[in-house]
Amino acid sequence: MDDVVVLLFAAVALIGAVSVYFQRDRFDKLIALGIIYGGVVPFIAVRGYLDVLIAVSLIVPITTIIVLPLTRRDTRDS
Repeated sequence: MDDVVVLLFAAVALIGAVSVYFQRDRFDKLIALGIIYGGVVPFIAVRGYLDVLIAVSLIVPITTIIVLPLTRRDTRDS
């Protein structure tokens, strides 16, 4: 990969990691985890681990769909 592209994807992953650390809202944390995913996927593809890339590409959206209802706040619970 070109050095500029590597730095760009690394910056995207780091921005996502810092965002997860500083976010207080659970939904915002999930969005930031998606940003990390977007920065890490090209590194997996470049290394040639396409089977791992397929597994990650299937697992991350499914777990996000499962976790989203769990993070919802119900006002009747409190």
